[in-house]
Amino acid sequence: MQKSALKTTIRTGLITALDVGTTKVACFIARPLESGAAEVIGVGHQVSRGIKNGNVIDMVAVEDSIRSTVEAAEHMAGENVRDVVLCVSGAVPESKLISFDVVISGHEISNTDLKRALDPTWLHSQQDDDRHIIHTLPVAYNIDGNPGVKDPRGMFAEKLGVNMHVITASVGALRNITACVNRCHLDVERQVVGSYAAGLSCLVKDEKELGVICIDMGGGTTDISVFFDGEVVYTDSVPLGGNHVTNDIARGLSTPLTHAERMKTLYGSAIPSASDDQEFIKVPLVGEADDGENQIPRSMLVGIIRPRIEEIYELVREKLEPTGFEKAGARRVVLTGGGSQLTGVRELAAEMMDKQVRLGQPYYVKGLAESVSGPAFSAPAGLIQFVLKERKAISMTSSLNVEAPSGKFSRIGKWLRENI
Repeated sequence: MQKSALKTTIRTGLITALDVGTTKVACFIARPLESGAAEVIGVGHQVSRGIKNGNVIDMVAVEDSIRSTVEAAEHMAGENVRDVVLCVSGAVPESKLISFDVVISGHEISNTDLKRALDPTWLHSQQDDDRHIIHTLPVAYNIDGNPGVKDPRGMFAEKLGVNMHVITASVGALRNITACVNRCHLDVERQVVGSYAAGLSCLVKDEKELGVICIDMGGGTTDISVFFDGEVVYTDSVPLGGNHVTNDIARGLSTPLTHAERMKTLYGSAIPSASDDQEFIKVPLVGEADDGENQIPRSMLVGIIRPRIEEIYELVREKLEPTGFEKAGARRVVLTGGGSQLTGVRELAAEMMDKQVRLGQPYYVKGLAESVSGPAFSAPAGLIQFVLKERKAISMTSSLNVEAPSGKFSRIGKWLRENI
């Protein structure tokens, strides 16, 4: 999005967050408050169609889902919207930490030097054609090789070192979902990686400072983000989610998908109990008449669910172990997303990852009804939080006579916001 479009969005004030997931499409329209928070004035959500494992497989179905969801939110808000902040999930995010030095030649580090150090234009030129930069986030600085610097401005140095977190996504996947949004006569103002948005929404400040792993369990994917020293330092994704559990139940018990989802929600658990063998569940059979059903012990349902949840956590550990960020995440895990609401998921995570685990939900937006304030809506709520921070960054950079961020690449404002 061009700078003029961003300024137009700031003048109108409204923030439109759009999360197009495998299971649901959600749209929040929020109005910023003088306190710095935001109040949601319009909500739309419905079952997602045309998305599989976070990727578009039917553009017409996705377009219809987006159009219906946004129209419902507009009707509730009494406002028409044009620009949306889009949650990116399923686009195979890649996370890299890179380090580089900027020559200062012994003079005092100024805002101009900082702008030059954080300008990631050269990163874009080095990207493969099939990858697109979503975020460039400064994580840490060093002065002449001395690490731990929070704010290098005003210091004297020969070289300013920067550690940058670069998050990229698949160009093809981004183009497909963006095209679906554009067909609904909407413009994509910003793109935000889903795991980053979920972390902004459901993590408290101390968790982000001390180190925490946020696991967003969606329908088609499970997204991972690691926060440390107040910044996101790692993101990744596992191509498994709640829908895979539902499919396992449907196949294992030969029951329709709708009944499999209902059984998972009402009777499912990832942790067995002593009474499971004594509790029986009626299971309708695929293609049978109304009287065609079986009765199974609840232990059989648990026996189908647990292996898949274990597999998800094992894949998460495999992603984290080579990076070393499992230790950076301290002993804290926050689960969020619709899949995290399944009974026993939290206890199984604590058992398999040997960490303290809690269930996270949106904290920082007001006006959410109870039905849309749970873990399943952490990502769209996080998109609102992301835009609030960006707008604050633009205001600060303007007052310091530093060029405001443009497009998706410049993160100068974020650094200034976090460190002044």
